[in-house]
Amino acid sequence: MRFTVLTLACLLALPAAGAVTLPQNPLLLQRADPFIQRDATSGCYHFTATVPDFSALEIRSSCTLAGLKTAKAVQVWQKKASGPMSANIWAPELHRINNIWYLYFAASRTDAPFQIRMYLLSNPSADPKQGRWHEEGELKTHLDTFALDATTFSHRGKQYLLWAQQDVAQTYNSALWLAEMDGPTRIKGTPVKLSEPTLPWEIQGYKVNEGPAVLVRNGRVFVTYSASATDHRYAMGLLWADANADLLKPQSWQKKPEPVFATNAALKRFGPGHNSFVLAEDGKTDLMVYHSRDYRDLQGTPLTDPNRHTRLRLLQWDANGFPLFAPEQAD
Repeated sequence: MRFTVLTLACLLALPAAGAVTLPQNPLLLQRADPFIQRDATSGCYHFTATVPDFSALEIRSSCTLAGLKTAKAVQVWQKKASGPMSANIWAPELHRINNIWYLYFAASRTDAPFQIRMYLLSNPSADPKQGRWHEEGELKTHLDTFALDATTFSHRGKQYLLWAQQDVAQTYNSALWLAEMDGPTRIKGTPVKLSEPTLPWEIQGYKVNEGPAVLVRNGRVFVTYSASATDHRYAMGLLWADANADLLKPQSWQKKPEPVFATNAALKRFGPGHNSFVLAEDGKTDLMVYHSRDYRDLQGTPLTDPNRHTRLRLLQWDANGFPLFAPEQAD
């Protein structure tokens, strides 16, 4: 087993069993669509997110969650001057599959800024902030349409891709799709549609289902997602399936009719969403990572107002094994 300096530091910094202390929120300012990857062996944390000017991909690492506040942001890739991957670099996720790091992200072109597609990079280095990131190209699906927010997960020996994409036959902006993967860079088979924005809370401003995140717990596969315009109306929903079900059958999935996490003006939490999940430093407590603003009225537009800040909160569970996202205490 190879150990980096960060790996050894993380092992030394691991807290006593049962000790869960979260850093003060916000964890990081002006970082939207946050994703934290925790190394299962060392406990090291690697953070990536959308940067305010949508120009690059960056990673910061720390032995502790609190350390991410002051960890140096290392830019690992810069947008192109023109052509594919030259504008709107959004929502990166960092995954380690078969000892190779992959960065999944969305991007467009300077001459067509909303021709959003999904792309990925790979890096065989032990530390994702080092080595060379190789451009693997576009992550293509069954549709050549607006697509973003790719996430990947392994379940019962299969690797899956879950993402948001427009269906040209419909009138909404994006739905959630799921497909099995044939390696980390491509899908196989026919994707299935898991969720469309049809509920009243999902179609405020824009008709959107996006930003999926996966958590397998208590005999179920849970998928959170975000919906509506990315202002104070942005909110999170929940899908779930039995862990033993065929995930590629739409009938395996159920959907809560109401949002599970939304704006709470009393707590100065506006437009929370695009979350991910990570284990706390005890290696067993689930945390939710998300972004939100601390005011309602935008400074400009949803895309030009940079003040979506990264936050953390403990994820709680009810007696039936379902996640509780919003016991309404301040983070």
